[in-house]
Amino acid sequence: MKLGFIGLGIMGAPMALHLVKAGHQVFFHAPRKVHPSIAESSATRCASAAEVARNADIVFTMVPDTPDVEAVLFGEDGIATGLSASSLMEDGSSRKIIVDMSSISPIATKTFALKINALGADYIDAPVSGGEVGAKAASLTIMCGGPEAAFETVRPLLELMGKNITLVGGNGDGQTTKVANQIIVALNIAAVGEALLFASKAGADPAKVRQALMGGFASSRILEVHGDRMVKRTFDPGFRIRLHQKDLGLALQGARELGVALPQTAGAAQLMQVCAANGMADLDHSALVKALELMAGHAVAGA
Repeated sequence: MKLGFIGLGIMGAPMALHLVKAGHQVFFHAPRKVHPSIAESSATRCASAAEVARNADIVFTMVPDTPDVEAVLFGEDGIATGLSASSLMEDGSSRKIIVDMSSISPIATKTFALKINALGADYIDAPVSGGEVGAKAASLTIMCGGPEAAFETVRPLLELMGKNITLVGGNGDGQTTKVANQIIVALNIAAVGEALLFASKAGADPAKVRQALMGGFASSRILEVHGDRMVKRTFDPGFRIRLHQKDLGLALQGARELGVALPQTAGAAQLMQVCAANGMADLDHSALVKALELMAGHAVAGA
């Protein structure tokens, strides 16, 4: 198939490369430095997002935040400009499809989808979970919102990038699911951080405490991966604190609009803000433990 990909960062580059390796013709746009894996592949570089949309039947976007998605879609030489020329796939059998894999506002997503639909194309929000490791291993969890027919068209392509792929509902529901995911992940990181800090401060070896907990009901993927990062002090991203801050901001914004309270989410967001205020916004989100350590005057690895 003729595919487009816009957003070739830590996550996007390996995701796009899976499509290339599967034999698809991939057109990409990257205003900044291109990852060598893409530059050296058979993928074709385009001068703009509009050019990508003109050449590709299905266009994937993977950029940091809601304003970035809006700019890629509707900015100067954006995807919408390319769609206005022709919103049909090359064989004329069906409409072109835009698949946004960024993590952004569910409310804005619904607006974007309506505007893309008005141009004669389908829209799917398909945010992911699994981080850089999952992107490289093609093991991402992908949460989708959009029309079922379009989802079934893109499902084989999503299966090249992930393993747990679910159509949750209509446009915006994929992004809502991702926000829920980020709430759970943040609270689990905070819980693991508090537990290991408590154990370390009490004089126990946090590495052995983590090992013991991995065999019980407290075991989790967060304890396995991020608990290990906390003990070994390996906070290279991964998934950056500033990006998780953005996601929790979406959760709290949505909570205000829905009239619900998310007190634990608010607490985790404040811990991340402590990290950001101390110059740690670009560390992996497992570094949230550093905010707890600052308040305790004790580091987890200090045992």
